[in-house]
Amino acid sequence: MLERILIVCIGNICRSPCAQTLMNEALSRDKRNMKIGSAGLAAQVGLPMEPTTRAVLLEHRHRPPLHRACQLERSMLHQADLVLAMEHRHIDGIYRIAPEARGKTFLLGKWQGELEIQDPFRRDRTAFEQAYRQIRTAVEAWTVRLGH
Repeated sequence: MLERILIVCIGNICRSPCAQTLMNEALSRDKRNMKIGSAGLAAQVGLPMEPTTRAVLLEHRHRPPLHRACQLERSMLHQADLVLAMEHRHIDGIYRIAPEARGKTFLLGKWQGELEIQDPFRRDRTAFEQAYRQIRTAVEAWTVRLGH
């Protein structure tokens, strides 16, 4: 049984905390006590969630937690039962840190034809809305596959 899911992007301020928020909400509706975490391959540790990401989540009636960027560490990959990344290059980075993460690491957009969710950072609001929609669809698909 899966107990820990780790969601990975680059900075851990846009995509992965958005996905973490949506996954937590989806799984908590089913009263599952899974731990959902997120981290970045090149995080500036301690930065808050990007303000536009937070605003988009709030506008869609989500409740983003207070978030601080976290650097991905090998121990996190060992503890996770499932690791979800935004892009193929993130998966490559994960394997460089922990080759043994193969077999439990996938794209968040796996069920959307291996969709890579592009980074909206430093782009216009439309990019954040697009990333949100793609992440929401991907999280819904994973929730179904996880039996929720």
